[in-house]
Amino acid sequence: MDDRLEFRRLFHQLNNQLGIILAHAELLESKASEESTRVRAAQVVASVLEAMTTAREIRRRAEPAGV
Repeated sequence: MDDRLEFRRLFHQLNNQLGIILAHAELLESKASEESTRVRAAQVVASVLEAMTTAREIRRRAEPAGV
C-alpha cells in the first residue's frame, strides 16, 4: 500500500477512535448526577476535541501541497 494512503488510513482510524471517546464522554457529561463527574467528563470532551484538532493539523502539515 502506498505510504500516503496508509498515513490517511491511520488518521481516519485515529479520528474514528477519538469520535467514540468523544461520544461516550458527552454521554457521561449529560447523564452525570454529580457536578464533579460532569466537570471531569467535560474535561475529557475538551481534551478529545483538542486531540482531534491536533491530529487534523498534523495531517495538514504532513500532506504535500496540492493533495
